[in-house]
Amino acid sequence: MSEQEQLTLWIKTVSDFMSHLSKPQAVVLALWSFGMVIVRSCGLTTVSNFLADLLKVKEHAIRERLRDLYREAAAKKGNKRRELEAESCFAPLLRWILSWWSGESKRLALVLDATTLADRFVVLAISVVYRGCAIPVAWKVIPAGAKGSWRPHWQNLLRSLADVLPADWFVLVLTDRGLYARWLFRDIRSLGWHPFLRINAQGLFRPQGERYRVLKSFVPQPGTYWCGQGTCFKTRPLDCTLLACWSEGYDEPWLIVTDLTPNQADAAWYGLRPWIEGGFKDLKRGGWQWQQTRITDPGRVERFWVAIAIATLWAVSVGGEAEATQPVSGLEHLPEAHIARRRATRRSRPRLLSCFRRGINVIVAALIAGRPLPLGRFYPQPWPTSSLSPAGP
Repeated sequence: MSEQEQLTLWIKTVSDFMSHLSKPQAVVLALWSFGMVIVRSCGLTTVSNFLADLLKVKEHAIRERLRDLYREAAAKKGNKRRELEAESCFAPLLRWILSWWSGESKRLALVLDATTLADRFVVLAISVVYRGCAIPVAWKVIPAGAKGSWRPHWQNLLRSLADVLPADWFVLVLTDRGLYARWLFRDIRSLGWHPFLRINAQGLFRPQGERYRVLKSFVPQPGTYWCGQGTCFKTRPLDCTLLACWSEGYDEPWLIVTDLTPNQADAAWYGLRPWIEGGFKDLKRGGWQWQQTRITDPGRVERFWVAIAIATLWAVSVGGEAEATQPVSGLEHLPEAHIARRRATRRSRPRLLSCFRRGINVIVAALIAGRPLPLGRFYPQPWPTSSLSPAGP
């Protein structure tokens, strides 16, 4: 398969999943994401230079075509130019992931978190976490230091995905301590999903039929675990299940509130949340180099992130499929003194290469060898479990 045929296949794939967009919009999204994966950069100059050589066109022409992705309609040439609406792509992105979801698993973990770009932007993102990586499916970009509550932004992002997931799917929504809010807990539940929100240790919890106790008293030392239903907080009470887990080797416990019953939930699931931090790393210095962007307008960043999300989805799906279908982990072929062997535990096998990086390698290798372009699938792993907590569902 030639490079042109590979690119044509990718354009068709993006156009099929982004069918709500105009043909020019879908094509430029495909060009952006294809170039981004091959050169491992989202830099306009780098991507346009590569595509100009690949397509045998003038670099200035392809550069202007790529820039039209995030320009406002008024900033484009021509009378029929349309502005890309980033929010219209959120539901299609999640449907794309679900359509490539393999196996019998109907469980999905979504993580809400914020990332910054220097003193320019704050990006509020909802990501699907998968095999140590994160794929953004909804986001809002606001100027750094802008006044106002984030609540309406999070609510809009959640609503944009509300109708995508079937009712029979088990959806876990995780956040770190800084994002806990009673309204967020309730909004997640109203969608039929399950909040899994970490809270600070300052506060009180009243188990059913008992008095209020200090949160820290439920797990006084490492190696302890407690879970039960009751009411958390006195001033703004929340009826919930509290999962309190202080694992050996950690400086402080995890205190998590959820609507699941104690025998349905496992505190170890909170270990999925840090995967979004790996996703933010892939967006920046670990992958697309987004920290070098010169875009200063938040609206343009939101539109540009559609291309970043598609490129990430592609790389992670291909890398995850390669990891899931390889015959062995590769660990046993390493020397006995190798650091990966020393860090290995019985509870998990260390990942020698991230699915994000592996996916890019597989795609580039296929391009060089002229093989069919890999499109990838999602093969979910079992969620983590803790020996301290009761078995989950």
